[in-house]
Amino acid sequence: MKDLRRCLIGVAAGFFIFNLVFIPALNAEEKVNSKPFGIVIHGGAGYMQKERMPAEKDQQYRRKLEEALRAGYAILEKGGSSLDAVETAVRILEDCPLFNAGKGAVFTSAGTNELDSSIMEGKGLKAGAAAGIKHIQNPISLARLVMERSGHVMLTGEGAETFAKEMGIPLVEEKYFFTEERWKSLQEEQKREKEAAQKKDDENSNKCGTVGAAALDKEGNLAAGTSTGGMTNKKYGRVGDSPIIGAGTYANNRTCAVSSTGYGEYFIRLAAAYDISALMEYKGLSLEAAASLVMEKINRLGGYGGVIAIDSNGKIAMPFTTGGMFRGYLGNDGKIVIKIYKDE
Repeated sequence: MKDLRRCLIGVAAGFFIFNLVFIPALNAEEKVNSKPFGIVIHGGAGYMQKERMPAEKDQQYRRKLEEALRAGYAILEKGGSSLDAVETAVRILEDCPLFNAGKGAVFTSAGTNELDSSIMEGKGLKAGAAAGIKHIQNPISLARLVMERSGHVMLTGEGAETFAKEMGIPLVEEKYFFTEERWKSLQEEQKREKEAAQKKDDENSNKCGTVGAAALDKEGNLAAGTSTGGMTNKKYGRVGDSPIIGAGTYANNRTCAVSSTGYGEYFIRLAAAYDISALMEYKGLSLEAAASLVMEKINRLGGYGGVIAIDSNGKIAMPFTTGGMFRGYLGNDGKIVIKIYKDE
């Protein structure tokens, strides 16, 4: 009986020591080995105001942003690549007429749709872009093929579409991109132009618009992608920052992944997306500080817009200078955040 009692006491003591010493150590090791991952997206910056946004439309934007976030996050959560997550999220936004990209692309002054897109991965600094395309449903996927299969970084116009056909991407008729809301925006913009009485808020709300995503996967690889229909009433084959590596899109595993939205000419002039990375790498700034500083530079120069970014530790930044920006993120804590207006 005494031997049994001693045995039970020994077992109890063993469990106590195991729970006291080994379980916390295992939990600590698991926490240390837990790799950050996450995704951040945007659907364009502009002068949207909550009081002027119909409640149903507000919810439509939020639902689509959530759909894109969750689709990209599901890839990351299963150990998939940041490139796949970015492409998937952007494709969902391109297929939605609410956003100025893909299906919802705005019209040029000639009444056509010309789309631009780019994608970049941070491990080897590989990048691809397509500009001035008119028959591609998902420009982000063409940009990725340019990166992976063409031997080039950017293809434009008819050449880009010839390459798309060679890669098996079906072309769509131009009428696919027609939406009544975008057509009305063109008429209104052209009327204001003729009257030479444009108001700043109206001008900016029609000229801002792009979609993009940036992600960090469990392997520590960053990626970013951007897609747009450009500016309403744009002229002469204009190309903005969205397909320009270092302006609209940039990714480097040493620092961060960035996608820009806004008045593209200013983002090009300041190499905005790359500047955020450079400030982090060469000056040691945090992601938030670097992104905010670059947006201050754009604002001082006379531009406007915003950026989304994620760094190699999974930290997020989403600064903008307009009245709002469709934006959201989802990290490995599983908490989804979606915002539209400045005061959220």
